Order: sequence, then structure tokens, then C-alpha cells
Amino acid sequence: MIIFGLIVIFVTIITMLAILVKATDSVRKWKLQSGSLFQISKSFGYKQELIRDMGGFSNFAVSFSIISILTGAVSYYGYGFSNGGPAMMGIGWPLVTFFVLFVAAAMAELTSAIPTSGAIYHWASILGGSTWGWFTGWLNVIGQVTIVAGIDYGCATFASNLLFTHPSKSLFLMTYAVILGSHAILNHVGINIVSKLNSISAIYHVIGVFLIIGVLVVLGPQHSGTYLFHTFSTTTSQSMPYWGAFLIGLLQAQWTLTGYDASAHTSEETMNPRIQAPWGVYLSVAISGIFGFLLLSLVTVSIKNPTAVANAGNNAFIVAIEQAAGPRLGSAMLWLVTIAMWFCGCSSVTSSSRMVYAFSRDGGLPFSNQLKKISSKFHTPTIAIWLIVILAFLFGTSDGVYAAIGTMSVIGLYGSYLVPIALKLRARLLHVWTKKDDGPWSLGSWSVAVSSIACGWIVFLILLMIFSPTDVQLTSNMVLHYATGKIFVAVLIVLIIDFVVYARRHFTGPKLGSYEALNKQLTTGQRGQSLTPEVDSETRKK
Repeated sequence: MIIFGLIVIFVTIITMLAILVKATDSVRKWKLQSGSLFQISKSFGYKQELIRDMGGFSNFAVSFSIISILTGAVSYYGYGFSNGGPAMMGIGWPLVTFFVLFVAAAMAELTSAIPTSGAIYHWASILGGSTWGWFTGWLNVIGQVTIVAGIDYGCATFASNLLFTHPSKSLFLMTYAVILGSHAILNHVGINIVSKLNSISAIYHVIGVFLIIGVLVVLGPQHSGTYLFHTFSTTTSQSMPYWGAFLIGLLQAQWTLTGYDASAHTSEETMNPRIQAPWGVYLSVAISGIFGFLLLSLVTVSIKNPTAVANAGNNAFIVAIEQAAGPRLGSAMLWLVTIAMWFCGCSSVTSSSRMVYAFSRDGGLPFSNQLKKISSKFHTPTIAIWLIVILAFLFGTSDGVYAAIGTMSVIGLYGSYLVPIALKLRARLLHVWTKKDDGPWSLGSWSVAVSSIACGWIVFLILLMIFSPTDVQLTSNMVLHYATGKIFVAVLIVLIIDFVVYARRHFTGPKLGSYEALNKQLTTGQRGQSLTPEVDSETRKK
């Protein structure tokens, strides 16, 4: 296991750097003309309603804050540790990072070529037509809302345990509601405040990770580095061998490395979006992968009683930190983590509301006329913001729902990532999408291989999440076993019925503007002129 783990870590680092160098070389060959930044949305036939004042760092910070290694890696620490033991941190985390780098790179290419707040939904509509766009939009909305629920649920879990000695369910729900409400209010008030908070959040996360690592290093680890490759599980059985439990435990890393499409969703609010937004997508994953590995490694080798941590459930990280640092210092470190979770939830509401706004703008959701409204005072999609936090609160009211929320958000988001990546791969293989159609951020000849690996990983991941053994307590006498798979199938059936009965006749998809030529060529398989908007011909420097 030690040799295998070291190979995984080495290959992940090499892959990360190789993609970075390849994309940097591509960007150097391009030069965007000043003033073209504000023409991007118009090329899709939309009026610019959102304020475009986010810089490159702010765009990166949105995704980095939503990934938030101090949220996902921490909240699901017990889930990973109980299923795979220390090896989940030493092998599982870099393994997931390796594959997610390919997904992020494929999405960064699309972000550079087609920058719009609809992002994944718009990409699927352009590359495959309105039907693909509609299903992709719904999958992404489901993933976006459930990830808001998961992030703030985790934040409320930590906060309520720190604020109250033995928090009841009512105290927990009150804490949960306050956290969600604060995020709704801040996002309602305006992008300027949220943009600054995102930048603060990114810096806070970096400082927070190094503070925790520094404290644990000073206190001294309890184990050597080889402990990270040890395997044990409290969930194995005759029907569930160790590797089965290990694969299920990958949810810890996979749920953390999710939501980086936020940089694409905020591209209409980002200056120089065809370069800044794709870097936000890719670098947020790469940097989170590195920092996450460092944090989890130090926490894991500092554990004194592995059995107590493995049996602590959602409180596993709390137990691990208190074992390593004691109750007082441990409590201070946990408050540091809780504040990071709060930042993460705020960024997630920003990204989710932009997706709901973009989808509603095209009539993709019920009550779209209301959801697409932008506040004339604050220039934010206020109704969409409040709907998201209300739905997120409702998702968190059932007992034992945390793992199901996590798996559903992974299925929804990664399912929506799969569609445009696969459609672009198909177009490139058919030579309908060619080199001249790429944006500034491009992997060139590597694109097919990168997209193929990304698609393979996502398909494997979705199947793994669907069949994961998650239980949800519906009533005092009723437990829904394998809840994720059953809920996903039920949602899929409802979506298919809705599409056949209503959307197939009434949903026409997004306004394509000058991307209409792209859509026609990709859906008919005919080659023609450049598939990107005419603004590109003015701004490319070959």
C-alpha cells in the first residue's frame, strides 16, 4: 500500500503541473482586445444585467471557497475515516484529486470557449440542443441546492456543538436557519460585498489551514508518515470487503472537490472572463487538492485513539482535533473551521443563485418569470437566492440525511458536468469542433484524452454514489435504505414525465445569439465556419 500510495501522489503532482504548463502556453498565444469583455453576454443575445466587476482572484476565490477543504474534508472526515481508515487520506484524497483535475481541465476549456452565467447548462444547450440543455440545467440546479444544504448543514453541526453542550434538534435547526438566513441576506444585498467576502475567504482558508497544520506540527504527530497508508474500516462485512468500503469512503474527497463550476457561473460578472474564469475553475481544484492533502495528513497522524474517531460519526474531526490539541485549543481550532464553513456556504449561495437565474431566464424552471427577476437596487437575483436557502433548509430537517445530501449533490453536479464534456468530446472526435473553436485556455492535442478520462471518472463516480448504502430516517418508524439511489431514480422519473408532458413543447433553450451557428453545426454534424462568436475574430492573436 505504501508504494501504491506514493505512486498515486507522484502521478497526481505531475499531472497537475503538466496541465498547468500546457494551459499557460495556450493563454500566452492569445490576447483579448480591451473592451471585448463587455461584449461576451451580448454575443449570446442577453442584456448585461449583472455587474461585471470581479477580478481574477475574486473569481478564483468563489470556487476555492465553495470547495473549501475546511468544510468538505472536515465535515465528511468521519465518513472517510470509518470506511477506509488513514489510507483514505493518504491514498483516497490524492486519487480523487488526480481524476478531478481532468474534469476541471475539461470544464476550464469550455469556460474559456463559452463564458456565460448559465455555464454547464448553456454549454449543453449549444453542444447538444435544448433537450440536453434542459436535463443538464435541472441536474445542476439539484446539485447546487443540495450542496448549499450540505455545506450549511455541516456548519450548523459544528456551530451548535460549540455553542451548546448537548444541542437538541430544535437548537440545531435554529442554528441552521440563522446560517442560511445570513447567507441569503448578504447575497441579496449585492455582489460587491460577496465578492470582497470571497476574497477574504480565500485568504482565510489558506491561513486557517496553515494555522491548524502549524499547531499540530508543534504538538507533535502520534504516528509516522507511513500511517497514512494503513487500512482499516468499521463498515466492512462479508458482503462489503475493504475495497468496497474504501470506494464508498471516497465521497469525503469527492464531495469536497465539487462546486468549482462557480467560476464559470460568475463569468458574466468577471473581467476578462475567457482567461480569468477558466483559471478559477482549474486552480481552485489544484490548490485545494494540495492544501487538503497537507491538512488531512497532519490531522490523521495526530490521532491518538483511531477507534474513537472512527466511531464518532459527523463529529469525527472534532474528536480528532480535541485528541491532538486538548479541549481548549481544540475548540479554538474548531471555531476556525466553522467560520470557514460559513464563508463556504455564502459562496455556494452565490453560485447556486446564478444558475437558477440563468435557467429561469430561459423558462427552464417553474415560476421562471419570478425567479429570473433582478433587483433594480442591488442587481442580484433576489427571489432565486431566497428560494435556494428555503429549499436547503427543508432538505436538512430529516435525521441521518447528511450522507444522502452529499451523494445527491455529487450526482447532480457531476451528472451536469458530464453532459457538456461528453458532447464536446463527441464534436471534437467528429471534427465538427476544431482547434480554431477553442478559447484562450486550451489543452490542444491533449483535449480528447483529458475529456475521455473525465467522462470515465464521472460515470464511475455516479454509479458508485447511486449504489452507496445511505439511510435516511423519514419517520420514527420508517427508514429509507439506499436512499440516494431511490431518490435519484424518483427525481429522474419526475423530470422525464415533466419533459414529455410540458418542457418538450414549451422549452426552447437559451438564446444562442452568434452561437447559433455553433449549435446548428454540432447538432447536425456539419462543418462550417468558426463555431465561436464573431467577437473572437476581433480579439484573437494567432
